[in-house]
Amino acid sequence: MGHGSGPAHRLTPEERGRLQALIRSGHTHKEAAVVIGCSSKSVQRLLARSGGLKSGSKPRSALRLSTTEREEISRGMQAGLSCRSIAKLLGRSPSTVSRDVAVSGGRGQYRAWRADASSVRAAYRPKMPKLRSCLALRREVERRLRQRWSPQQISARLRTDFPDDTNMRISHETIYQSLFVQGRGALRSELTSCLRSGRTRRRSAVHRAGAGELKNMVLLSERPPEVADRAVPGHWEGDLIVGKKSLSAIATLVERQTRFIMLCRLPDGRQAEQVKVALAKKICRLPELLRRS
Repeated sequence: MGHGSGPAHRLTPEERGRLQALIRSGHTHKEAAVVIGCSSKSVQRLLARSGGLKSGSKPRSALRLSTTEREEISRGMQAGLSCRSIAKLLGRSPSTVSRDVAVSGGRGQYRAWRADASSVRAAYRPKMPKLRSCLALRREVERRLRQRWSPQQISARLRTDFPDDTNMRISHETIYQSLFVQGRGALRSELTSCLRSGRTRRRSAVHRAGAGELKNMVLLSERPPEVADRAVPGHWEGDLIVGKKSLSAIATLVERQTRFIMLCRLPDGRQAEQVKVALAKKICRLPELLRRS
């Protein structure tokens, strides 16, 4: 009996993707079924469930273990091979194989179809936040926030206090996101006031890293007193004006006493070094008495 009319078998996610690709390329249902090794009815059922060729499923990343690879892992487990040996045969990292085996019940319980189905379920998005799904964890985090514990301390202490309960583990980053990020707010917003910083909004990563700060700055307070009272001309302020969609920019020089303005073209870009060069060229055209600071 040919494949097109043979008994149906359960299609893997990879086979479903290949079937749809074959149909898109112009193959008939029967031809696609022969290539995959299933019945024509299986092709019809697949297209009926997915509403035709438009499927919500996404192609699996090459970084993820495939169904075929998991079947090889299962065979290796049955043959008594180590995870390192199986990984070498698959061209994968030993930790990738051992982790997949561990989360799927260990060597004695590992089955390829079960591990693959579990992996597909775990990849579904969006997911319910852990602090929303686990009431005990949320209460514990809220209690310690009120006691002025930092999210880092809470995360570390939960591992110590609940060593055998994986549901009572959470990263400090997840706590911060629950407090500050709209849509992930499983924790009550008023708990932000319990943070030691007292901030109700999160400081940007650029600010936290110290990036974007000017080096060797000369503060306005360190300039001569005559600059502040605008009594003497020749002291300037520089600034940058950015155009629509940040596609253009010009630099400005404003004289503090007279409010005289000079505009500087930035043909080479608007980075700090490029702006400095443009401003220096512009101001050097003035008499020395008008170039005080």
